[in-house]
Amino acid sequence: MSWTEITRRQYRREGGRYSSDVTDAEWQLMMRHLPPDRRLGRPRTRCLREVVNAILYLLSAGCPWRMLPRELPPPSTVQRYFYRWRDEGVWERMNHHLVMRGREALGREASPSAGVIDSQSVKTAEGGPRGYDAGKKTNGRKRHILTDTNGLLLTAIVHAADVQDRDGAVSVLSAHHDLYPWLRHVFADGGYAGDKLRQAATALGRFTIEVIKRPDAAKGFEVLPRRWVVERTFAWLSRNRRLAKDFERSIASALAWLWLAHIKLLVRRLARS
Repeated sequence: MSWTEITRRQYRREGGRYSSDVTDAEWQLMMRHLPPDRRLGRPRTRCLREVVNAILYLLSAGCPWRMLPRELPPPSTVQRYFYRWRDEGVWERMNHHLVMRGREALGREASPSAGVIDSQSVKTAEGGPRGYDAGKKTNGRKRHILTDTNGLLLTAIVHAADVQDRDGAVSVLSAHHDLYPWLRHVFADGGYAGDKLRQAATALGRFTIEVIKRPDAAKGFEVLPRRWVVERTFAWLSRNRRLAKDFERSIASALAWLWLAHIKLLVRRLARS
């Protein structure tokens, strides 16, 4: 989706405190997937909605933790919740449930049968695991994602950029297996060609890998069947400035922000419908 005068008016979020704050309808979609209050220990004093608003502010603005506005919870509190929910897999589970609900809203089956796989190389800023992608001439990490044919993010991993696509794809397909058991057909580009991935996919399940290659006669940019879907998903996610580069020292945090970017996209769509 490109920004036009119509879409700008449709997606404009004015009248609130920050454009990244969740609305009442969006919060209702998110709150049911957050961990409940603990039965032991001190009662919770922080409003979880404000914590989520602070996390989404960081995602949209791309600013450091210490630059959170003063009307939001303190950075130390927001960090504690972010890292706890990251380690407990809250964001991944929330994304899974929202994807199934989003597919049903589109009139599709909750569990997809076909997907599109691709990767995006980004530079890193804080050290940690990294590598050099000679093809993209990027020293950093790869975001390796699998979407359905509508562009909804099914699963993702983050690894060093020097890992070839056909090797990283095995981890992506392994990660989805329990969440989307009916997925059997995967569209990919020429970087995933070869018997190595096909043999690995066969060992994981009855997968078929369909490689969509760029025509030899093509010159300049050309929209290719299926492959444009996953590229559009990367464009959607990259509207969040936290994902302009990989600012995280750990792979787990880098992946958590990826889930959050897609969750923000999904809850806004579902709340509008």
